[in-house]
Amino acid sequence: MVSVRQAAVAGQFYPDNAAELSTTVKRYLAVASRASGPVPKAIIAPHAGFVYSGAVAASAYARIAPAARQITRVILLGPCHRVAVRGMALSSADAFATPLGNIAIDGHTQKRLLELPQVQLFDETHAQEHSLEVHLPFLQVILGDFSLVPIVVGEASPDDVADVLEAVWGGPETLIVISSDLSHFEDYETARGMDKTTCRAIENLDPAGIGRHHACGRNPVGGILAMARRRGLEVSTVDLRNSGDTAGTKDRVVGYGSWVFVEREKTGGDDFAAKTRALLADHGNTLVHLAAASIDYGLERGRPPIVDLNQSAPILRENGASFVTLKRDGKLRGCIGSSAASKPLVRDVSEHAYAAAFQDPRFPPLQASERDGLSLSVSVLSAPSPMTFSDENDLLTALKPHVDGLIIADGGRRALFLPSVWEQLPQPQVFLSHLKQKAGLSAGHWSDGLKAWRFIAEEASSNQLADPGSIWKQSNDT
Repeated sequence: MVSVRQAAVAGQFYPDNAAELSTTVKRYLAVASRASGPVPKAIIAPHAGFVYSGAVAASAYARIAPAARQITRVILLGPCHRVAVRGMALSSADAFATPLGNIAIDGHTQKRLLELPQVQLFDETHAQEHSLEVHLPFLQVILGDFSLVPIVVGEASPDDVADVLEAVWGGPETLIVISSDLSHFEDYETARGMDKTTCRAIENLDPAGIGRHHACGRNPVGGILAMARRRGLEVSTVDLRNSGDTAGTKDRVVGYGSWVFVEREKTGGDDFAAKTRALLADHGNTLVHLAAASIDYGLERGRPPIVDLNQSAPILRENGASFVTLKRDGKLRGCIGSSAASKPLVRDVSEHAYAAAFQDPRFPPLQASERDGLSLSVSVLSAPSPMTFSDENDLLTALKPHVDGLIIADGGRRALFLPSVWEQLPQPQVFLSHLKQKAGLSAGHWSDGLKAWRFIAEEASSNQLADPGSIWKQSNDT
């Protein structure tokens, strides 16, 4: 017998008559702007009653209409409002119903997701939940026939949600939909200010910038932002309004917004390398001296400096991902960084230089007596690209020695090697074995759950300066 999760809010949040519902959705879509450009891989859209948020949701859904025949699977994530859940919950139903008909659940995908520790079956949280249901009529009108993976998100970190999305990312046949409203029951102007703050956080791919009371779907939203950083997605704001703009009074409003995420055109590593080499040719010395100044500041005051972005070149104020590596007598003395471009490059370099000197858990904090003779390098990283492989030999064959940096993750353990590590470990097998050990795994470890991402990096080093010894003198003078 087929198990169907019946519509819970038809007649409340949207019409319960099929003809009226179809007409209503088509009317919202007809008014929405269909901007040209790539079809989104993911969208964020609201989930209130259609009279309040339908037009805002339609502004995002209109962007996927050109790919209606291509999209055959939808991964739908939303927050829980009724029954709390730890982590993320799937439904045991075979289909979800609306007045427009039944939508088949992708049982195969759900089975794979249940292997993840943060995912469980929990029908109670789905039974009366509206955050997923109100999206279904839009999807049915636009896509027609498709399969669904509905996920209620409770308390879960951005990385936990991103790991789920990674497992189901697929190709152009898969659409990711994130359900969230914004501020709740503030006056009109207060809500606008709160929602603008949330909008900036989304545009900056910054989950931490979304306050607990700024978006009911902050957890699933945080997941797509983390995923966007991993995969280098571009986000655009499509609409930002509240119920005072659509169908309600202005004394107590709810905020709504819609955003679209597109995968960047693949321009290749050569394009990144050329641009980054140009950046370092113009500003590499600045970044090296900035890193040295951060370390000096830490030695003198015991805390990292605050970087004044207004004193930096515009290109250095753009978000970038960096690692700072310290060596003494040719031996590693500290290396800290991030593969995610989540803050201005100058701030990223300054913070990682301080951390490499004083917070690398492999070494004691740097002492002033060690500074002379210390060398440092600043690596600027491309966005990581996920690798596809069937076994370890397949992964090793795909690696490009002296070109690829590598990130691996398995069972909650994660580690990264910069491309410069190939100088010490030139054989792919040895390179990978040492990276596993860095992650806390055995050198011979392998599992079907192991994931890998490659990236490239360009480097500026104190050894490249005309007078390498001047780095500390200049940093003291600034």
